[in-house]
Amino acid sequence: MKSKAYKTERLYSLDSLRAILMLLGVIFHTTLTYRASLHSINIDAWMQDPISTHILNDYITDFVHAFRMQHFYLIAGFFGAMLFYSKGPLQSITNRFLRVGLPFAVFIVILSPLCNFAFDYSRLVFSGGTTAFASTLSDFSFPGDLIPGSTKHLWFLYYLIFFSAFSISLGLVFRKLPSLSNRISNTFSWLIQQTKYRVLILSGITFLIYSLIEPKAIENSFYKWIPDISVFIFYLSFYLVGWLLFKSKHLLKTMMQSDWLCLMLGLVLFTVHFVMKESVNEMITLMLIIKSLTTWLFIFGITGLFIRYGSNQSARMRYISDSSYWVYLLHLPLTAFLPGFIADWQLHAILKLLIVVVGTMVICLATYHYLVRGTFIGQFLNGKKYSKKTEGLFTTKPIVNNS
Repeated sequence: MKSKAYKTERLYSLDSLRAILMLLGVIFHTTLTYRASLHSINIDAWMQDPISTHILNDYITDFVHAFRMQHFYLIAGFFGAMLFYSKGPLQSITNRFLRVGLPFAVFIVILSPLCNFAFDYSRLVFSGGTTAFASTLSDFSFPGDLIPGSTKHLWFLYYLIFFSAFSISLGLVFRKLPSLSNRISNTFSWLIQQTKYRVLILSGITFLIYSLIEPKAIENSFYKWIPDISVFIFYLSFYLVGWLLFKSKHLLKTMMQSDWLCLMLGLVLFTVHFVMKESVNEMITLMLIIKSLTTWLFIFGITGLFIRYGSNQSARMRYISDSSYWVYLLHLPLTAFLPGFIADWQLHAILKLLIVVVGTMVICLATYHYLVRGTFIGQFLNGKKYSKKTEGLFTTKPIVNNS
């Protein structure tokens, strides 16, 4: 039996959503430095500004962390399925190797020493070092210092390689089982249309996964070279939901139903979780239930809002989408170095946060525009070179898609 061919078209809303989720990494990694309390995530012993912290940064960090990577992998699963069913398994493997595997292999080697230098520099500044730059530079005198000791922030690519291999293999198996495949797709399509129950059912599945794995591993085990089984199972579940969502893509507009309500309820539950997390450590089950509900409320709410307001083609959003891969790759050493550079500035933590975020984005977008977009680097990352022309970027009128 021939596999069903799927007509593909660019889904601007999900494309934009994927880009924004990647760009939120700039905010997330910056807030870690200016939190009032230490975060459970440990990326090479993250530093903290000793004179500029604020509880609002704790709230922002936890808010972004509540849904960002889960949502990203769901969208990645959707586009992974689109590639598999429209191009076939061989081209899927080739694409994932060229767009994910090779960039990971190249940039982990390039960025790892830059990240190590940036973190060491800022940590030394924060501890009172007067010659931090020279001292940090002198520490990188051995070739061994250049060898990546962890996957750094590129862990998302590392796990995406495994998820792609797993899902393509699973897709090939289900090609031999069309009856079972159709039954699963039909069941999922039914679930997506149940606006009153889909959050509860998917949250229940996520809570069950939390109950079967080690939740703490999800917070600080994804940077290791040896994949953690808890991290793998947890994020794979979202990737597979995204894969199934592609086969029900004709129902995407149902996400707009109760999108604002989902977002508002998610914010309420998240705030409850944020307030309770330090004082009710013994109520682990309740906290995991709230956490699971919050994640799916945010996923359905935010996805629905992007479909509602971001489905038109826009030159500005297309540019942001094209640049997001480069911005995410480059941002971590900047968000680690700039806090040390401005450490002595007597400013409120929120102002420092804004300076680092804006400074990082300016550097990333400038290097993308002039060094990446129209060069072999852009082709390496995105599959083709783009024009450096900026027509339409500063207008609000959507451009017409004539393709």
